[in-house]
Amino acid sequence: MRIAIISVPAKRTGIPDYVTALAKGMESMGHRADVIDAWTEDGFRLPGYEYIVAVAESVSLFGGKMPEALSKILSGGSGLVGKKGAAFLRKTGPFTGKAMANLMRAMEHEGVVVNWSDIILSAPHAEILGKRIGA
Repeated sequence: MRIAIISVPAKRTGIPDYVTALAKGMESMGHRADVIDAWTEDGFRLPGYEYIVAVAESVSLFGGKMPEALSKILSGGSGLVGKKGAAFLRKTGPFTGKAMANLMRAMEHEGVVVNWSDIILSAPHAEILGKRIGA
């Protein structure tokens, strides 16, 4: 399966290690996983993938607000209606549940059907989660 992993860190810092570990876990299960940086790329390639994964960090500690790059990249990928996807959030504070709801709402607003969501604790944990896809 062709999987697009959208990396949405809170700041423009490049691809975090836990996103790379998630992709490594998915590739070990025989999938083709491409990491897309939401801060530097647009979403025009997204319709070519079978599965859309968003890996985000909350911008604020208490509000659960998502980075503006998330809505920018998802709205750039027209044709996402009905695509299955997953929402992963890096645990950053006490309001992780609210942040996860905001992440899933942003994905579903663009038509992605979120059928899996989880909290990432570390890079090794992300690799384990990646191996669970399709299981």
